[in-house]
Amino acid sequence: MTILIMNSMFSTLFMFLNHPLSLGSILLIQSILTAVLSGLIFINFWLSYILFLIMVGGMLIMFMYMTSIASNEKFKMPKTMMMIMLIITMLTAMMIMLNLSDSSILPMNSEMINMKLSKNFMNLSLNKFFNWPNFMMLIMIMTYLLITLIAIVKITKSKMGPMRQK
Repeated sequence: MTILIMNSMFSTLFMFLNHPLSLGSILLIQSILTAVLSGLIFINFWLSYILFLIMVGGMLIMFMYMTSIASNEKFKMPKTMMMIMLIITMLTAMMIMLNLSDSSILPMNSEMINMKLSKNFMNLSLNKFFNWPNFMMLIMIMTYLLITLIAIVKITKSKMGPMRQK
């Protein structure tokens, strides 16, 4: 719950920013929070690790485009934005302190308790991702990555020189 609230707070903060550096940092924080949340949901973190690596790779490409286009302007944070960041940080710290008193991060229901007792717990969580409803998401991600790879190869021509033109 804390991670979802933090993610929504950063989403609202994202709307008020206009500098590429601050937007990129908020995107990085949101991708870390999303990866942690998906790792807690799927119990093992391999899918969230891959998701985080894909997001960081895309952000690096966007950072390359922004540095070639944007001018060298100073990053100045308004005082209202600093106050909002301070309030978000204080709320996050208070929520984390309140949740540390609980024994677990996610509330346990009877199905999760039964799964923890089984010997093949990790195999069951992997099977959830490769079974019918979630398998379509995996195929869609693979197809999207293949089409993106083909489009990037077609766009870039290495014999034409660097991508940045003066």
